[in-house]
Amino acid sequence: MIQEVVRQLPPESTQQAVGYPSLFLLVALGSLVPVVPTGALVSSAAVVALHQSSPFALLIVFAVASAAAFLGDVCLYWLGQRGVRSRNGSKWLRTIRDRAAPERLAQAQRKLDEHGAVVLVLSRLVPAGRIPVMLACLLGRIPLRRFARGDVPACLAWAATYQLIGILGGSLFPEPWQGVIAALGLTLLVSGGPAAWRKVRARFGD
Repeated sequence: MIQEVVRQLPPESTQQAVGYPSLFLLVALGSLVPVVPTGALVSSAAVVALHQSSPFALLIVFAVASAAAFLGDVCLYWLGQRGVRSRNGSKWLRTIRDRAAPERLAQAQRKLDEHGAVVLVLSRLVPAGRIPVMLACLLGRIPLRRFARGDVPACLAWAATYQLIGILGGSLFPEPWQGVIAALGLTLLVSGGPAAWRKVRARFGD
């Protein structure tokens, strides 16, 4: 069934014309509204690019994903700044607060004080680590320009990490759809594994 669907896919040029803008929009949306699994999108796109004939396909996926992630982060931070300056706050600031557990926020503020903008890079790579660090930056009144400078290497490292996951998954199988499934499995393991382990430890401790 899956093989039949693969045979009916449009030509490579059409896939690129539709795929790259879609990847950009979905990653930017996922950075702005943290509900879209953006890491899985990048890994899947890397698998498809790995099996394409263009020598620049992987480079384009990396550039598109990192640029979209940066744009989404900067927009979300800018909206959060407006909420911090506003007397009544904003729905975007409330959304960021709701997604940041108090203990994670305190930890992020402590690390931000100790290590500065370097924490932004790690926060992008640690599952559910981006929002607490961003909120700590907002509450610390860090200017948008300084946040953006620290977010550039964070987005580059994030895109490279999930693209590498996709390349590893795609290299294991000859068919792109097999590689996509493998990459999705690896991505879920990387992104969901730490949270599951914390829950197991908490339950075992109780």
